[in-house]
Amino acid sequence: MVITEPDLTKAPPRSPRVRLGGFVILPRMLDKGRATIAGKNGEYHFNCPMDRRFFDFTGISPNALMNQLATGKSDELILAWIRKSSPRAKVPSDVESWSQLETLRAPSDMESRKLFASIHEAVAPNRDDIMTWFDLLDVDDYASYGGKP
Repeated sequence: MVITEPDLTKAPPRSPRVRLGGFVILPRMLDKGRATIAGKNGEYHFNCPMDRRFFDFTGISPNALMNQLATGKSDELILAWIRKSSPRAKVPSDVESWSQLETLRAPSDMESRKLFASIHEAVAPNRDDIMTWFDLLDVDDYASYGGKP
């Protein structure tokens, strides 16, 4: 089976807001995993702190997911595998609650606030609407590939 991977040296992964099976973060993580396997991940990292929030929620291991991605499975097949393999099988309302919480998540401690502020200042210093991690990732992706925030 041929792995269809994005080339993250040329375009960003999907927004963390994009959902698959109700899960935010998942499509972006799949893009990063596939690009990593293909050696086209650029500056993006699979199993970053945001990805680990998904792994913690589902109980799926990063290595197990990478093994599934390496087989060339589609998003839909990966989602079916996650639903079957998750030791913490989630009902749709659990997924929706978790996804909503992640969508609204903002820096919560001094270290993360400093990191957030430094990235914000570098990519969109004049934007006062950047409040959440998803906001920051979206504007950073846009600016990194030539967009004017």
